[in-house]
Formats: sequence, structure tokens, C-alpha cells
Amino acid sequence: MTTHYQQPSRAARAANAAIRWLAEMGVSIAGTRAVRVRGRKTGQPRTVVVNLLTVEGVDYLVSPRGETQWARNVRAAGVLEVGPRWHRERAAATELDDAAKPDVVRRYLARWYWQVKDFVPGLTPDSGDEQLGAAAPAIPVFALAPDASR
Repeated sequence: MTTHYQQPSRAARAANAAIRWLAEMGVSIAGTRAVRVRGRKTGQPRTVVVNLLTVEGVDYLVSPRGETQWARNVRAAGVLEVGPRWHRERAAATELDDAAKPDVVRRYLARWYWQVKDFVPGLTPDSGDEQLGAAAPAIPVFALAPDASR
């Protein structure tokens, strides 16, 4: 299987840095949140801004760019912190299996399609289960739950 990853442009990286700073300060733009996770290679904390999707009381992280560094770090660490610098909440992250992804990805696209349409070619909020199911292996999705290990 080929690993899917859409690298951000220089302009996108600059914009992400500004949005990350705002998210760390507690300012959410269209649902953004700061996520902090331990790097799988260095062990150092890494902060990234993501769109946090809440469905029926469960928070989900979706990586429309594919196998990003943050998705790999979340997968390896299994726990992360969400929120601004002064009020981060620890959460356990469990990756969804491919069969469970279509509904979450559809809802994610319904909310942020305008932002991520270039990263999910051929998918729209109106895509059928078959299309979303075919794309599921290339889109990491994590369910978050309060971290009980603390």
C-alpha cells in the first residue's frame, strides 16, 4: 500500500504557524484546536493545529493530508493534550478501523470541505459510503477519550 501524504506549501506552513499560535492562545478559528503530542523519534512535545470534530459527544481528529507526522506521533503515543497552553486536557487517542471511518469523514467534510478539498481528491460531503470506504485507508481518524491513566 502506498502511503498518502500531501505536504503543505510554504504559504500553508506560514498560515498554519499563525493559526497554531492563536490556537495555543485559546483563539479557535472555524473549530481549530491546538494538539500537543510526544514525538515518536525525539520524545519532544510537538504542537500542531487541527480541526476537532465532535459527533454525539465524542471528539475525533481527522488527518485529511494522510500520514502526517502528527498522525504518526498520535498513533505511536496513544495520548495527547488538547487545548490552549494554560488549559490542556489529556486524552487517549484510538485509531478507528477503516470500516468506521466513512461516517466521521463525511461529517468532517461537511464542516471543513472548503478548507481540505485539495487534500481529498474525488471526495465531497455528498460522497457515498463506497467512495469514502475506498479512501478510508489513506485518511487516519482518531477517537479521543479522557485519559484515565493519570
